[in-house]
Amino acid sequence: MTSIAAALMHNRVFSRVYEHAWRPLFTRGFSLGGSSTLDYDRALRAYLARPGDRRILDVACGPGNYARDAARGLTGDGAYVGLDFSTAMLAQAESGNRLPRVTFVRGDAHRLPLRDDSFDTVVCLAALYLIPDPLPVLDEMARVLTPGGELIVFTSVRASVGALPFASTAAGLTGLRVFGRTEILDRLHALGLEHVEQTITGVGQYVHARKPVR
Repeated sequence: MTSIAAALMHNRVFSRVYEHAWRPLFTRGFSLGGSSTLDYDRALRAYLARPGDRRILDVACGPGNYARDAARGLTGDGAYVGLDFSTAMLAQAESGNRLPRVTFVRGDAHRLPLRDDSFDTVVCLAALYLIPDPLPVLDEMARVLTPGGELIVFTSVRASVGALPFASTAAGLTGLRVFGRTEILDRLHALGLEHVEQTITGVGQYVHARKPVR
C-alpha cells in the first residue's frame, strides 16, 4: 500500500512546494522543534560543496535539493547525478537546476541503472523512510560506490523514549518508516562498510560510512 507521503512525491503541485514549504517544516520536526537537524544539514551542504574531482550520486533526489551545493565545488571530471522514481520530482529538479555537471535520471533505487564502483559519494537524504523495502536500497548504494568512497544517509530513527510519541504519530499519519536505532548501522556493517558513524538529531539520524579499499 502506498503511503500518503510517498503518493505526494508523485504529485506535480506538491513537487513545486516541497523544497520551500514542506521540507523546512519537516526538518524542524525531526529535531522535535529544535535546530539540530537544520544545523547538521547546513554542515552537510558545505561538505558536499568542497572542491574536488568526484562523482556524486543522489538517490531519491526529489526536486534536487542538494544539486546546487554538490555541483558547486566539482572539478575535473566531477559530476552530480540525481536519481528519482517520481517524474514530477524530476521535472521540478531539472527546471530548477540547469547547471553544468548536473544530470537527473529516472530509476528504481532497488535496482540502480548504474555500474558497480562508479561513484565516489552516494547519498540518500530524507527519502529512505519513504521507500518500500528500504534496506536493499543500501545494498545498491554500496554496490555503485567506489572502493574508498563514502555513503551518507539521513533518515528517521527510533532514538529515545521521549521521541516515541512524535515518531509514532508521524508514522501513523503519513506511513513513514521509523528505523530502529541500529537498523541502518547493522545493514551497513553486514555489507562490509567501515568507519560507520551515526549522529542522532531528535528522531532523525545522519549515517556516514566508507567502502573498504580492495
